Amino acid sequence: MLSPLLLCVLAAAIVFEFINGFHDTANAIATTVYTRALPLRVAILMSATMNFIGALMSEKVAMTIAHGLVNVSLELYVILAALIGAIIWDLFTWWFSIPSSSSHALIGSLIGATMVFTSSLDTVMWDGVLMKVVIPLFTSPLVGMALGFSVMHLVFELFANWHPSKANAFFHKAQICSSMFMAYSHGNNDAQKTMGIITLAMIGAGLLPEGSGVPTWVKIMCAFTMAMGTSIGGGRIMKTVGSGVTKLEPVMGFVSEFSSAVAIETMTALGAPVSTTQVLTTSVMGTGSARGAKKVKWGMAGSIFTAWVVTLPATMLLGGLCALIIGAIL
Repeated sequence: MLSPLLLCVLAAAIVFEFINGFHDTANAIATTVYTRALPLRVAILMSATMNFIGALMSEKVAMTIAHGLVNVSLELYVILAALIGAIIWDLFTWWFSIPSSSSHALIGSLIGATMVFTSSLDTVMWDGVLMKVVIPLFTSPLVGMALGFSVMHLVFELFANWHPSKANAFFHKAQICSSMFMAYSHGNNDAQKTMGIITLAMIGAGLLPEGSGVPTWVKIMCAFTMAMGTSIGGGRIMKTVGSGVTKLEPVMGFVSEFSSAVAIETMTALGAPVSTTQVLTTSVMGTGSARGAKKVKWGMAGSIFTAWVVTLPATMLLGGLCALIIGAIL
């Protein structure tokens, strides 16, 4: 029988995944919607389907969350505190339309809650944090930007002799395929964070043996919850990514989605939890800058970079504070 505290953890995990849906998953379809390659409702259905498929394909990122960040058995209230800290940060950045990272919010909050719980720095696997979190945090958006810039130049060369209307029609259709790839890659990486935290909680509650993989029902629940979040609240971040960074055309939407998906799939293969938000946003920047630096709204880029740097330390503080409060109450 599930304890009341474990039920609270599961409920908080579902809330986090739902918020992750309208905070992060919207990016998988943002450029497609803003270039009108697909109507919003069709794009949401496609994104939900591909997210669901992607979420079932791998466990590497979930295993990083469950077994690669802390080396101590956590009490359930600590995991609850980590989820609440991440939820607070996600809602804050969503409200202000800042494309921050739900992934790094959860990781930072988990690290902060663990340090408060153990009153020690030694229970955090800092090598794992460095290799699986910090380095991908900075490299994955740069890879997205570089790919966006390079692929856009390649497209210029390959389609230089095409009539603009013909090229526009081609990329309108091609962008449907690139957005499917993007949604799949998002599910294959981002949906796994909550799977990992639920697995960690079930191990802590003694319902799974140490080192266990993700139960199938957890995968299905997380994928479904994320899809529901996308359908309800994705508009704010979609506006920032779709039109707040640069003026998008179908060819730019295709290139940015394709480049982002390649970068995310590479990181997923390495078991690194990365931010779809940040990778896609920087890929859009790279795509726009290939047409000239003035095509990019660098003021928005500055806000994104600030959130990029601040998320981990801010959520470590939030997670630690939540652990102190919940621990005192219990």
